[in-house]
Amino acid sequence: MAKAGDERRAVLADAAIEVLADKGARGLTHRAVDERAGLPQGSASYHFRTREALLKAALDRLAERTQADLAVTGGGDLATDLHTVLTRWLSTERNRHLARYELTLESARRPELREILVAQHLGFVAVLTAMLAEAGVPEAERRAALLVEWIDGVLFTRLVGGQTVAPADTADMIAGVLGLQ
Repeated sequence: MAKAGDERRAVLADAAIEVLADKGARGLTHRAVDERAGLPQGSASYHFRTREALLKAALDRLAERTQADLAVTGGGDLATDLHTVLTRWLSTERNRHLARYELTLESARRPELREILVAQHLGFVAVLTAMLAEAGVPEAERRAALLVEWIDGVLFTRLVGGQTVAPADTADMIAGVLGLQ
């Protein structure tokens, strides 16, 4: 069972993600996170003493939630499962990925964040590699790396352009990257 402090940190990290999505990296303050979380002033600074700690908490929470999303895939058609996740990321989870891109840009100027982001990226590739290998996809590691690059490109383009995912096209493209077509 999670401790109250762990639950509070998760609530604050989720609020930081929402602030990043709505106001950008410059809008991320302890006060803004407290307000978004609906918690008393000083809550965010109690759990995350510095702005850097807030940024790292948001990065860690994003990775945790992405891992959880991928853990529920499988058992069905892999391309369809991944398409379903991508569609959700572009609709109900849109803010999460806007925040991730804010953090990605922030990491270009902050090596300590870049290290975390690179490690998370490699972890994402490793999870997808294992999924693809388990599904019998040839060249799983290479295809997983390609898939991550492709997903990042689709997310960025669709989030910025406001386009919707055409289900047939996207599912077909995922199947193509996986070598299933």
